[in-house]
Amino acid sequence: MGVRLIEIKAGILADNRKLAEGIRSRLKRSGTFLLNIMSSPGSGKTSLILRTIEALGSSCRIAVIEADMDSTVDADKIAAAGIPAVQLRTRGFCHVEAAMVEEALEALSPGDLDLVIIENVGNLVCPAESDTGAHANVVILSVPEGDDKPLKYPLIFTVCDVVVLNKIDYLEHEQFDTGAFRRRIGRLNPRASVCELSCRSGAGLGGWLQWLEARLAGL
Repeated sequence: MGVRLIEIKAGILADNRKLAEGIRSRLKRSGTFLLNIMSSPGSGKTSLILRTIEALGSSCRIAVIEADMDSTVDADKIAAAGIPAVQLRTRGFCHVEAAMVEEALEALSPGDLDLVIIENVGNLVCPAESDTGAHANVVILSVPEGDDKPLKYPLIFTVCDVVVLNKIDYLEHEQFDTGAFRRRIGRLNPRASVCELSCRSGAGLGGWLQWLEARLAGL
């Protein structure tokens, strides 16, 4: 008798993609833009979200879906800024899946929102493999992490729509080659935009906000 091979991961990914497409279509009809932000821990996901809220919060209805293995530290920061936040405590999961987003959206009112931001679990591997239903994907890399990360973690840079290079105020203290970094991104993903900024000083934030506002207007 032959052995029947069942591709578990392929099946799970297919189911996830189907659910993600449903989320994407439904939110588009309601005029809600879903943005998925990925990065290593400490690269500046929460800082960029807070800066975005500060700049757009008065004209754009925003909510945030926070994902962490444990704790509500980041969600508490968002709530303190007066923005609705839902915490996904993923426990053993190292990424956000569409089913998690679906559950989080039930706790919000997407039809009353212009922008929902997912702060994905902090790492450069697992989040790249799972479609969250987002209309756009963002990868943040901070200068102290080094310009070689696109070589070490290529997948996450191929699935993103924009790469944010954060902490550019560290460039004078780090051996980070921005030219080499941009060339590596360009080879992996020619369609991706690159925004260089500092969440701490605010330098370069205009480019990021311009990209985001254009995507919001084009939904």
